[in-house]
Amino acid sequence: MATPDELFCWEGDWGLPSVSTDCLVVLAYAQFAGAPLKLRKMCNPWKSPSGSLPALRTNQKETLSRPSDIIIHLRKQKYNADYDLSAKEGADSLAFISLMEEKLMPALIYAFWIEPKNYVDVTRGWYAEHMPFPLNFFLPGRMQRRQLEKLRLLRGDESLEAGEEVEKELYRDAAECMNLLSQRLGSQKFFFGDSPSSLDAYVFGQLAPILKSKLPNGKLQQHLKSLDNLTNFCTNILLLYFPRDGRENSNQKPAAQHESADFDHVPNKRRKQFLSALVALGAMVSYALLTGMVSIQHVQHEALEEPPDLQTIGSHEDEGDS
Repeated sequence: MATPDELFCWEGDWGLPSVSTDCLVVLAYAQFAGAPLKLRKMCNPWKSPSGSLPALRTNQKETLSRPSDIIIHLRKQKYNADYDLSAKEGADSLAFISLMEEKLMPALIYAFWIEPKNYVDVTRGWYAEHMPFPLNFFLPGRMQRRQLEKLRLLRGDESLEAGEEVEKELYRDAAECMNLLSQRLGSQKFFFGDSPSSLDAYVFGQLAPILKSKLPNGKLQQHLKSLDNLTNFCTNILLLYFPRDGRENSNQKPAAQHESADFDHVPNKRRKQFLSALVALGAMVSYALLTGMVSIQHVQHEALEEPPDLQTIGSHEDEGDS
């Protein structure tokens, strides 16, 4: 039997299997298609084969990071959640996924990563609490900058910053997109009948964080909760495909502790903890050097060429001891 592919994802919280939209899309699609993946949840993206999350390492040792690439790979392995869709339904699915990329995703990025209070109180706080030291000091800020770059690219505005007018425009587009999704779903269980497809995975991945997170600025959540069929859609997927995560609440222990659970049950725990501390210290020093926080001054060349005579030093110490 072939070794199953390995899927690396962000840890879950808020009753979700993952806090990441991209990870939720991949997780949902894999469940819908019945793909037998070996799941590895973590809060350290540097432990993934691509250095980011999600990441799929195939049994051929190929690494994929984009949700669309991962889904295409799973389809090639005959795990196809869209197998029963007609040509028209397939075209509709692609059209709605493109609509969400254009209208909903920018608002999602803004709500979690750009809106100041949401970012400080929820997003940065969550990642800083769950990431291992010392990544939690600088990686959330780096992730925010990348999300801002992505938002500017999606909107075609290189100078876009947080602001009331920008927020209104983004949230208005997102509300229109949600309304169209609600109309398309209607009273159905899934968007194309009784079986979930890739469109259901994308909709769930983008709407579930809005529904379940506790953002101080919850305008998107308020609008989503006014659309009962979309709210029930997300809740039903959690109950059907992620029942264990759906029952968990946000008061669970930090995921960083869960990630290290296996680490606590292997031999030589003290030695591994010591090595981890050395690695963390090395990372801090390297980061300080790279950012210019610490500089190293050159010493005289002659001093390097004439190291002290260790034997002489040892003899002096022996005389001192006597």
